[in-house]
Amino acid sequence: MNLSVIIVSWNVREKLRNNLRALYQSEGDFSFEVSVVDNNSADGSADMVKQESPKAKVIANSENLGFSRANNQAIKLAQGEFILLLNPDMQVEAGTLAKTLAWAKNNPQATVMSCRLVDEAGKTIRQVRRFPKFFDQLMVTLKIPHIFPAVLHKYLVTDFNYEAAAKVDSVRGAFFLINRENWQRLAGGQEPLLDERYFLWFEEVDFCRQVYQLGGEVWYTPVAECHDYVGQSFAQLPRGTTQKYFSDSMLKYFEKWNKPWEYATLKTIWRTGRSLARIFVK
Repeated sequence: MNLSVIIVSWNVREKLRNNLRALYQSEGDFSFEVSVVDNNSADGSADMVKQESPKAKVIANSENLGFSRANNQAIKLAQGEFILLLNPDMQVEAGTLAKTLAWAKNNPQATVMSCRLVDEAGKTIRQVRRFPKFFDQLMVTLKIPHIFPAVLHKYLVTDFNYEAAAKVDSVRGAFFLINRENWQRLAGGQEPLLDERYFLWFEEVDFCRQVYQLGGEVWYTPVAECHDYVGQSFAQLPRGTTQKYFSDSMLKYFEKWNKPWEYATLKTIWRTGRSLARIFVK
């Protein structure tokens, strides 16, 4: 098996349906399998997959396990040489998978890679990020970029050239290809599992950081394109809930990778902000 495509889905049945149709229309001389992990959707997503895409493996969870745990369920069962984590609100073009696999096989230095992501208007989505540092995440926490966007230019790599392949710190988890053999060589035979302390957000950044810690590389390449309808699951959640997921994951990332005082400072600011919000809401 050349490729295992893993889709973690929650209440985006129509986007998931289109995603699967496009996947099974993929062109190229390669073999692939598709696994859909449904995180207890209430819209009949799991049944739709079983009925309309019988080749796909379905793992139907009785609760929402989050992004990392759900992906890991399917990774442990995957048979592919390469593992592609693909968001449900994505749509590949006919040659996307073949081009991506060809590039990955010709560039074995890349433990992780992602292709060009484009929005509904065909505009390139700026997905490359530097690893989070205390200053930029402090700015995010204090919401300074709403007033002075330039404070995040370095973190967001606003000068990145999306027309050329390049080694980068991290790419989005929306289209996240892992070279399994490469990872296992670096990690002593371990499977490429995501850190399950993250429910949502920062899990792909954490994985990329692990890659570099082990001596691997992460790459972006424009050799293939994938349409990204961006955040269809997130849009269903209240803003307060998504912000809580984000802040919790940021703090877990800093607790794991950064200096204790940086973690403590960010934690204090987030807690203070939540306390003030509760006071003003009352």
